[in-house]
Amino acid sequence: MDLGWLWWLGAALVLGVVEMLTVDLLFLMLAGGAVAAALAGALGTPFWVQLLVAAVVAVLLLFGVRPWALAKLKASTPEAKTGVDAQIGRPATVVADVTDRAGRVKLHGEVWTARIEKPGVVLPTGSTVTVLRIEGATAIVGPQQVSDPSQPYGYTGPDPNQPYPPAAPQ
Repeated sequence: MDLGWLWWLGAALVLGVVEMLTVDLLFLMLAGGAVAAALAGALGTPFWVQLLVAAVVAVLLLFGVRPWALAKLKASTPEAKTGVDAQIGRPATVVADVTDRAGRVKLHGEVWTARIEKPGVVLPTGSTVTVLRIEGATAIVGPQQVSDPSQPYGYTGPDPNQPYPPAAPQ
C-alpha cells in the first residue's frame, strides 16, 4: 500500500499553519491543492497525476475562491489602527504644563512630548487632554472637555475683568 498521500496531507497541515500566521489566504489555497492531491494519492493515482491535481486545484482556488474570500474577510474585519494612528483621539494626562512650544503628557502608559496649537494657552499639570494628531514624536493635544464654551481651551489664567481668585461656581 502506497502511503504517499500522507506526505500531501502533511504539506497541507504545514501550509495551514503558515496561513494562520499570515492570514492572506494564499497558503490556504495551496493547502487546498495539497488536500486534493492527498485524495488523489489515496485513490492510488501515480505521483505525476497527484502533482497535476495539486497544481490545478491550487490555481483554481487562488483565482476563483481567494478574491471572493479576501473581500468577505476584509468586509467583516474592521481596520485596526496601529502605531501612532491608534493614539489619535485617546485621552492623555498632562505631566508637565503643555504650551504651544513644549510639554509632556502621559498617553497610554508612556510619556510623550506634547504641545497645543493655540499660542498663549497653557494646559496645566494634571489636566486631561485629547490627542488630536501625532507629529514625529510629539503629540498635538487639545482640552478634553469644554465645560465653558466661551473658553474652549480651558482655564488659561485669571480673567482681567474678574476679581482674583475667581469665585467658585455655585
